[in-house]
This record gives sequence, C-alpha cells and structure tokens, in this order.
Amino acid sequence: MNYDPIFDKWHEECGVFGIFDRTLDVSRYVYWGLFALQHRGQESAGIAITDGHEVELKKGMGLLTEAIKELPSLSGHIGNGHVRYSTTGSNNPRNIQPLVIHYQGGHISVAHNGNLTNALDIRRRLEDQGSIFQTTMDSEVIVNLIARSKEATAEARIAEAARQIEGAFSLVIATNDSLIGLRDPNGFRPLCLGKTENGYVLSSESCAFDAIKAEFIRHIEPGEMVVINESGVRSTIYADSVKIDKKLCVFEYIYFARSDSHIDGQSVYQCRLNMGRELYKETQYDADLVMAIPDSGTTAALGYARASGLPFVEGLIKNRYSGRTFIKPNQEERELAVRMKLNALPEVVKDKRIVLIDDSIVRGTTSGLIVKMLKEAGAKEIYLCISSPAIEYSCHYGIDTSVRKELIAATHTVEEIRNYIQADKLHYLSKDGLCRAVSGIDADDLCFACFDGQYSVNIPIDQEEGVKYVLE
Repeated sequence: MNYDPIFDKWHEECGVFGIFDRTLDVSRYVYWGLFALQHRGQESAGIAITDGHEVELKKGMGLLTEAIKELPSLSGHIGNGHVRYSTTGSNNPRNIQPLVIHYQGGHISVAHNGNLTNALDIRRRLEDQGSIFQTTMDSEVIVNLIARSKEATAEARIAEAARQIEGAFSLVIATNDSLIGLRDPNGFRPLCLGKTENGYVLSSESCAFDAIKAEFIRHIEPGEMVVINESGVRSTIYADSVKIDKKLCVFEYIYFARSDSHIDGQSVYQCRLNMGRELYKETQYDADLVMAIPDSGTTAALGYARASGLPFVEGLIKNRYSGRTFIKPNQEERELAVRMKLNALPEVVKDKRIVLIDDSIVRGTTSGLIVKMLKEAGAKEIYLCISSPAIEYSCHYGIDTSVRKELIAATHTVEEIRNYIQADKLHYLSKDGLCRAVSGIDADDLCFACFDGQYSVNIPIDQEEGVKYVLE
C-alpha cells in the first residue's frame, strides 16, 4: 500500500517519462527526467532504450541513483522510464517498469501511472485463454492485450487495448518506431507533452521539462493518444466520446505533484498558496505565529501567513537524510521514527499559540505525536489546519489506499479527531474553499472521490469492500 505510516501520508504509485530525439543521449535524458519525478516514486526505477531494432532495459530497486547504477549502452533515439512506489506484497524486481515484451509486431516498452479497476477480471479472462503472467501488476494486463490484438499496427493495438481497460492510466509506450502517450478518458493522472530542440518529450509533470531544458507544449487530454515519430506529433482521440469525462485527481494539487509543476494549466504552487489563504478565511484564528509540518504543509502555511499577517516561522526542523520507511511500526517505534525525522525548536514555539498547517490526515497516527512534541517544547496552544477536506473514502485510481474503516475521518467526527490528536483546534479546508484554491480548473473536472465517495468509474465489489488488488 502506498502509505507512509511514519508521516501518515498517501503516495502516488509512480511517474512516467519518455523521449524521442535522434540528436541526444536519450538514456541520460530519461535518467534526468526521472530524477525530476523522483517524488512520485522512490522504491524502484527503470529505463528502456530502443534504436528501432533492439531494446535495452536497466532497472533496479530503490531510489533512481540506487536502482540505475549503469545507463543503457544502446545508442537509441527512443526511450521511456518509470519511478514507482510498490504495493504491499509486490515490492520485488519482477514488478519494476517499464515492462518490455517482444511479440509478432516487434517490441514495446510500457510505463504506466495509475490503477486499473477491471484488471483482475481481464487477467482472469486472459489466463483462461492461455496467457501467462510474470508479474503481479495490473500493468501487465495492458501489454497482454496489446500483444493479443489482431490490429495491423502497434498504434492500433495500443488504442484497442486502452479501450478495454478501466480506471486510471497515463501511459508512455516506446515501440520500434514511435513514442506513444495515452491518458485515460477521465484524466485521473496527469501527462504532458514537451519539445526538445530536435525531438519531443512526454512526462507525468512539467517540472521534468525544466530539468532537461525542454519546452512545455501542452497537457494530453483525457481520452487522447499522441504518437511521436519521424513525422512529428500526431494526436487522436482513441476513447469513445461518451466515456470522456475529465476528473483529474485533486490530490495532485494538494500533495502529490511537485510545487513547481503545472498540471492541466494550473500552477501547483499557486494552488497551495491559495489553500492557505482559504484556510485563513475559514478560521481567522487569533494566534502568534504560523508553522508548517515540513514539507507537505509549507506552501499552504506561507499562504495562511500572508493572508493573516502572522509571522511564518520554522518551528519544526526536518532531517532530510532519514529516508522513507514503509514498515508498519508500533506506537513506540512510530514516535521514535517521527522524532528522528522532525525536531521542535523550543526557542521558537515556547509560550506561543501556533497555527500548524499540514495537507491531510489519513489515519491520524502521526498528527498527535507532532502536537505532543510541540507542547513538550513549550507551545501554548496548537491550532491544526488541514489544506484539504477530511479523507473519508478509499481511492481506487492510482493510490491503492487502505480499507475505509482505517481512515480516521470515516469513523470519527472532527471533534473526536481533535480530541484524539490533542490539538486545541482542528479545521479541515472545505470543499468549496478547495475549489476556490484550484481556481484554474473547473470543479466539475476534478475528482473528489476520497472526500465524498463519488466515484467516476465503477469499483468492483471486492475493492469497494477494502480487499486490496494484490495477486500474490
């Protein structure tokens, strides 16, 4: 499960990147692009390069610098890559992407961001028909559908496969002669197009273009497929028009995306500043200072401070070298782990009424420890403000969250949560306030399912009841 039990955060499953350029060292540029997307996945990474005849894949577990010790040596002009958070039971090398297969149409390399809600049904059908699977990922369903297609071209095979799958998927696929990008009909996960001097780039986020000095062109639309080859860029709408209904995950703006990215034309940084301003409008707390739980609450805290006129201070110092852990600790170990990662400054917080900003509370396991730490350092009162509404429902579109009953807001009132974490006040940003903060995107084009349970794509009963999609 993509959940950090120390900092009580959800995490995206992955980031995807691809490039088509005959004049660049493609493997290095894919590496640099993935480095810029490292925040989207830190447990494994892979790079595939093709020259149109052969394909070379390098992959490994861990951060990009640990996973890719040696770049592909093949001098190719097409490459794609992937950084990933694994799900419980599947954090092993078999499941590292891109997935590379050879079939009668040549070879393809598939990098997938998202989660397919009908993958298990398709997999069972394909297995009944004789297909063999090597991984436990839903992404392998996609390559099997492509390989089994009777369409004449790789492009047509990919489009046919995409019309059969449901849920969240942004795909970057390298074939013998093309780089292909697709976004699901709801556009749950982001994907954008950029240009190098002599080629083109696809990426989960625009921040990767800045890293390689590529020019941002535009975002891929829901239900759209772009094909990049020697002729340039060609766009088609592969999805049935009745299925196209934009529902971009609002958590991209709240937490997942990097602050310097633009998602579907909206600045992520500006959204987070706006969330802080909206929090101030809704609370207007009489306090002494504003602080963030670093780093997820920092930009919203700046917004709150600017709107309120209160000073923004660093009262919690983060150890940036402690790394992530997904081991499920007991309460004592969790408290020690939090103290290893965060430390309060008594000279800043002593005798102060503090507006403390964070982006979300998932299970409530960590917020209370941080409140306790600040009060032990001398803080007088803690007013915890969350820059999103309360998370009451599981996500099935790329986050693979926990059973709903484990989400604290699904079983407790705001007052009960406040009492549990021992904050003096607790306020969640309203949905209306969130919509005002993400002002560049129509509210009807955003997915709020984790807040209101309004799922845009049907969820299988086993997933709806909290049975995780793990096939091992």
